[in-house]
Amino acid sequence: MRAVQKTMNPMPLLLTAPLVLFMLAFYAVPVVSMLMRSVSDPTWTVANYAALPDDPVFLKVFWNTLVTSLIVTVGTLLMGYPVALALVRAPKWAPVILILILLPFWTSVLVRSYAWMVLLGRHGLINESLLAAGLLDRPLRILNTPLATQIAMTHILLPYMILPIANALRQIDPSLARAASGLGASPFATFRQVTLPLSMPGVAAGMLLVFVLALGFYITPAMVGGPREITLSMLISQQVDQLNWAYAATLSAVLLATALGLIAVCYRLPGIRSAFRMNAR
Repeated sequence: MRAVQKTMNPMPLLLTAPLVLFMLAFYAVPVVSMLMRSVSDPTWTVANYAALPDDPVFLKVFWNTLVTSLIVTVGTLLMGYPVALALVRAPKWAPVILILILLPFWTSVLVRSYAWMVLLGRHGLINESLLAAGLLDRPLRILNTPLATQIAMTHILLPYMILPIANALRQIDPSLARAASGLGASPFATFRQVTLPLSMPGVAAGMLLVFVLALGFYITPAMVGGPREITLSMLISQQVDQLNWAYAATLSAVLLATALGLIAVCYRLPGIRSAFRMNAR
């Protein structure tokens, strides 16, 4: 009888009801309304989706978005894993490292993007320093290039990679590394055979977070990226400015479906679900 009463407890539903109603009214309804434009403007049809495979602009922009997201994900992984390892292995420096990670994270994306514009401009700090050192004869063109977009997005999304990996590293039993060392394994072998495999759930979770966030990034690519190498979010914004609502809604649906499909596929991989559970604790 107690078990039945426990399962019928309405308190969790009542506590979450305000949030559910808020999300339905201010998120779900506008998103569904926007997506309906892709099949109901001017009449009910899927012609907008059928035309996408033959649309060279969409194919180029979609491919550029995927490539940029992949490069940013790999870049954050290569730079974030050592930082996460230092965060866990150096407890004395952990507060300082954590502050260095989170301090930019608390700053607006717009401000950080402006900062990268100042750094990467033709008369920015990087070019001026290289010219003053005599390493360059004329300024490099870094701003408004795909490289500038990748650098700025990597910096902005780095915390989303570091924190899941650090959380996974904390879950590893230290006695495993000591046992491997006692059996004659070198520090590199211990890392390769013990630490790295056990941290893969955190790595996978971080890569998923960064890749999905990079897919829909708009402010940074629009500010520091080139006008020729636009991303899907920038193309959607352009279509909205031109009042081409049906095409913009179609592109938005493709972007949303890509992100949800990637999450659904990765969530089935071993360790991903447990990694998100650990990060939620």
